[in-house]
Amino acid sequence: MAVELTQLPSGLRVVTDAMEGLETASLGVFVAAGARSESQAEQGLSHLLEHMAFKGTARRDARAIAEAIESAGGDLNAATSVESTAFYARVLREDSGLALDVLADILINSLFDPRELEREKDVILQEIAALQDTPDELVFDLFNAAAFPGQPVGRAILGTPESVRRFDRDAIRTYLQRHYVAPNIVIAGAGAVDHRKICDEAAEKFGLLPTAAPVASTPAHYVGGEIKVAKRLEQTQVVVGFEGLAYADPQNYAAHIFANAVGGGMASILFQEVREKRGLAYSIAAFHWSYLDAGLFGFEAATGGREVKELVSVSLDALAEAAHGLSEADMSRAKAQTKVALLTALESSSARAEQIARQIMIFDRVIPRQEMIEKIDRLSLADVRAAGASLLRTPPTVAILGATAKAPGAAEISARLAGV
Repeated sequence: MAVELTQLPSGLRVVTDAMEGLETASLGVFVAAGARSESQAEQGLSHLLEHMAFKGTARRDARAIAEAIESAGGDLNAATSVESTAFYARVLREDSGLALDVLADILINSLFDPRELEREKDVILQEIAALQDTPDELVFDLFNAAAFPGQPVGRAILGTPESVRRFDRDAIRTYLQRHYVAPNIVIAGAGAVDHRKICDEAAEKFGLLPTAAPVASTPAHYVGGEIKVAKRLEQTQVVVGFEGLAYADPQNYAAHIFANAVGGGMASILFQEVREKRGLAYSIAAFHWSYLDAGLFGFEAATGGREVKELVSVSLDALAEAAHGLSEADMSRAKAQTKVALLTALESSSARAEQIARQIMIFDRVIPRQEMIEKIDRLSLADVRAAGASLLRTPPTVAILGATAKAPGAAEISARLAGV
């Protein structure tokens, strides 16, 4: 593999990884602006913009945008997250120029026709309504809101019906001018790519991007707390969490290993205690998510309303025990799982393009594979236990959706973990 990085005079960064043996190329435009870049009045605007980019430009209508890529056998898509928005295409080796042309067109020349805007707002309102019928996803929106109350990083990516209805073309253009600037964008390619060719095409096709300095996002401040929403469901959705670590935190790798050890698969501590020994849930998993300046650690499960209290109690006891008594075997398994997850991206051009773009946006460099592996291998059992204990000493966040009567709150969880 051959990673190359070039910063163009505009501030636009181009990073590629030529992967031997592939005949297709994955190309993406990654913007370091997502849900946390929005003001309260703009909640959901990043996601709406992602939708509207495909609805017509000065050169192509919506159908022509899709046909340009699909007629060449490729595919085109986009995604919005808390901290970034991505527009990407996968094409044959010889069509990388076409992919960049279409991506530049939808980002620079979109018309945001008012009729299309109203139609797409209706689509997103349906998407928001569908979320209400998807409790295992909705509970995480509640969890984030409780962890970061009143902050952009804790708001729902889709926005609210009220905020979406308010958006107009001027709101989109204002947001674009503030965040879709060359220094805030990374063009990434992986697979059958030629770095110099992509740099030349990027300089030409993205030359009209503004070169102003990007606007910094509002700093995130973890608070914690609880949100319980009573709702008639077959199962109660439970997410319990704590303050996690930012990407660049020296203990980040240790926190990930701890999360994998306690809740990363069927052999994990939580799965064995909750599912196999007690049958309290069909599945249970732990997570550790990082942001630029914050993070979240916790576990999620679904269970019957009468079992919620026991499930949480058993899970907390298992976490507390692991923070002091995690075994070498559990740590070794977690390390192996983490390495496989990291290295899997090297086998997929799409995943690799996303990985290197994210690393450029976070660290301003691509982290070599060997460096990642060495950081994992150097972790001792004491390191991982200490990271787990540190996570569990932070104020808890609780989100319960379903039968809430017997569900413990944040104060009860804090008391149970007082000795960690």
